Amino acid sequence: MSTTSPTVARARTAPRGLALSLIAAAQFVVIMDTSIIGVALPDMRRDLGFSPDALSWVFNAYVIAFGGLLLLGGRLADLFGARRMFTTGWALLLAGSVAAGLAGNPAIEITARAVQGAGAALIAPAALTLLMTTFGGTPQLPRAFAVYGAAAPIGGTAGVFLGGVLTEYLGWPWVFYVTVPIALAILLLTPRAFGPSPRSTGRIDVLGAVTGTAGLALTVFAIVRAPEAGWADAATIAPLAVGVALLVAFVIRQLRAAEPLLRPGLLRTPLLGGANLAQLLLGGAWIPMWFFLNLHLQNALGASAFAAGAALIPMTALIVIGMTVVAPRLAARWGTLPMVTIGFALLAAGALWLSFARSGGSYLLDVLPASLVAAAGMAFAFVPSLSTAIASAPVAESGVASGLVNTSYQVGSALGLAVLSAVSSSVGAANGDASGFSAAFAGAAAVAAAGAIAAPLTLRPRR
Repeated sequence: MSTTSPTVARARTAPRGLALSLIAAAQFVVIMDTSIIGVALPDMRRDLGFSPDALSWVFNAYVIAFGGLLLLGGRLADLFGARRMFTTGWALLLAGSVAAGLAGNPAIEITARAVQGAGAALIAPAALTLLMTTFGGTPQLPRAFAVYGAAAPIGGTAGVFLGGVLTEYLGWPWVFYVTVPIALAILLLTPRAFGPSPRSTGRIDVLGAVTGTAGLALTVFAIVRAPEAGWADAATIAPLAVGVALLVAFVIRQLRAAEPLLRPGLLRTPLLGGANLAQLLLGGAWIPMWFFLNLHLQNALGASAFAAGAALIPMTALIVIGMTVVAPRLAARWGTLPMVTIGFALLAAGALWLSFARSGGSYLLDVLPASLVAAAGMAFAFVPSLSTAIASAPVAESGVASGLVNTSYQVGSALGLAVLSAVSSSVGAANGDASGFSAAFAGAAAVAAAGAIAAPLTLRPRR
């Protein structure tokens, strides 16, 4: 059970503007750290002696640790308090960032990136729990969710810009060092922004934590490795089989444990399962579309990395405006179900439109309008489904619910990117890069269309 309401009341008396700034910064940095390294990878390969195959693990180590530990991070936030896990996560992220910048060989670099991912896995669910603790029951809650959601695309686009500028003028270690002052500032300001967090009584289900974390990590490992090794390769099949077996063991453990890591009945909470499904499909559609749009701009239209980042600004700006201004007002009037359904439909239409973009075509005619339609869809669907997932959970399990919804989005992103990368590679090898990109965009449209169909079935309010 959670602690008494005065603790919650004290948390709500903290300065909400500062609190929201720190929560948004958390989302911004977690996403930025995935995109900022792209331009720096060639220099890291040269200086640290990475092999071509090992270089991808600078990205993969972060994603696997992040995705695998999110559920455990959410449970820890419930048991020990979201504020404590928030600061612990930032301390880990700070240490990993310093170590990644100072790394002198591939092993240290990959390990440091995994530490960064572990820190992010503590930060993300704690940030959402702090958002609910600080703004729950206030008129500012929808806007707080909107600002939190808008921080993600800003972080992704900023990562592309900063990665290029820092690598060119200061060197690749600075793509990691840039996180250091942000982390230090947040560690100093967190006690001022948040009061003591509610805590639940109980203990950690160690066996459930081990099987769930290892199962998620191995499954994500297999997913992100599949485009490189092939889906039929033993290097993909073995970890995938072990990961699935561990996840089955995790489910059995949760059904039998006295204090499970993820209470089975939680997923039967009205709307929670549907909202998590929506986040899974949003990640599976949006992240691959964004990834291949960046590649299309550079490879098919000949844009530099910096110019490609600039080309993403209109889409990012529309998402920010849509999430912070338009979507909250429409959601208050229409409700979650219409917003999520329309959002998925627009995202599907935009991704399908992008599938017709041609090599050497026009950015203004072929890319910009379609990307804006897709961005409007993301803005409409993301915040209502996210807020529904968190608000539907009991207060004592808000940390687990936050970890679960983050896990849904991250696993959807990893699975969607892996599958559509394989599709793009096979089609592109036969017909050229532009055809491969078109196939990936069409695949993203299909995932979004599935979301538009699933939303009316899973997000319908119950009596």
